[in-house]
Amino acid sequence: MAYCAQDETHNDILDQIDEAILIQLTDDTGAGAVDEDKVTKAIEDADATIDAYCQGRYTIPLSPVPDKIRQVSVDIAIYNLFSRRGDAAPETRKDRHKEAIRFLEKVGEGKIRLGAATPAPSNTPDTVNISSNKRIFDRDKMSGL
Repeated sequence: MAYCAQDETHNDILDQIDEAILIQLTDDTGAGAVDEDKVTKAIEDADATIDAYCQGRYTIPLSPVPDKIRQVSVDIAIYNLFSRRGDAAPETRKDRHKEAIRFLEKVGEGKIRLGAATPAPSNTPDTVNISSNKRIFDRDKMSGL
């Protein structure tokens, strides 16, 4: 499940960048069209990054997808598309990518909560078990010394 939409009814990537730019970033064959496979790969990579930061705090994949995570997925995916071509991303895209990573770092640290997302189950029990070896010197062995 992708964190941002890429279908006939809605495309979050095209909400952020012009289709002509998207064609330049994905069309390696000169077909003059968006290569949807390359866009899908950029989104998958962005979502893997999101999951890597969130997995310690939330059950992944995140469902329902918080709006901020959708935005972060789009920003990272667009940056990934610029990166795959070796083209220098515009400063706006670099800044949005840096901000997305900073946001995810804070989520991973627990400084920001995602709201509707389900927290990951805790692996640590609420009790502590302590064990040790049998005593070498006890009261009986030490009496009379």
